Amino acid sequence: STHLYILLLLDRNNMSCFDVIRGRRSIRAYEPKPLDEAKLEYILQAANAAPSAGNLQAYEMFLVRNPVHKKALADAAFGQNYIENAPVLIVFAANPARNTPKYGDRGKRLYALQDATIACSFAMLAATELGLGTVWVGAFDDDSVRKVMGLPASMTPVAILPVGYAAEKPAKIPRRPLRMIVHEL
Repeated sequence: STHLYILLLLDRNNMSCFDVIRGRRSIRAYEPKPLDEAKLEYILQAANAAPSAGNLQAYEMFLVRNPVHKKALADAAFGQNYIENAPVLIVFAANPARNTPKYGDRGKRLYALQDATIACSFAMLAATELGLGTVWVGAFDDDSVRKVMGLPASMTPVAILPVGYAAEKPAKIPRRPLRMIVHEL
């Protein structure tokens, strides 16, 4: 029934993939409204569907709803206190133990990071598709986040993703023209 609810919701939305991509904004203000569990599951399923090196999914996702932990993460993120107001934070961490046996040092230092990054990107887009707001929080002290989350030193926190109902509507920010970023050989 959860999946049916989401399918009905999305059917009314009729957003193309490109609409979702272009409609995504960095949201730093959230309504004081709990997140629907079906929407959260949809977001997590989207992250889980992300491609990964060797399909090893060398990342972990941690849900944070506890206000004490959210405050500690805001402190670890150098005082980005707005993240405390999102009903849910998803912390993405690279777990190189999952792919190092197959890919060695490159898996440890790069592929696990890429896996976590792609999964977080998919989660952001799924949230946008559902009409929710997110912002990629990457400015934080790794060791402080590890401590809050109880992560071993072998895992690297990659992103804190606040998810909730937007309490702001930021304007579209201009992007660099393709001619400045696309290079052909």
